[in-house]
Amino acid sequence: HGGERPYGCHECGKSFLLSSDLAGHRRIRSGEGPCECPLCRKSFRLSCHLMRHRRGHTRERPYECPECGRSV
Repeated sequence: HGGERPYGCHECGKSFLLSSDLAGHRRIRSGEGPCECPLCRKSFRLSCHLMRHRRGHTRERPYECPECGRSV
């Protein structure tokens, strides 16, 4: 509640409340992560971000505008 963020990144100085958040930050900074694109090897912390990224490789546009019918 005091706003204390005891877990700090030694590379950039950013601080975190939870050690798990610092661990995720370190994975992103180092380029490694739990979700890696098999096509370009880019890493993502969340699988939903990887799924969105992969649509860029395939040009998949799964959502259609209900008003105009255009895919986005």
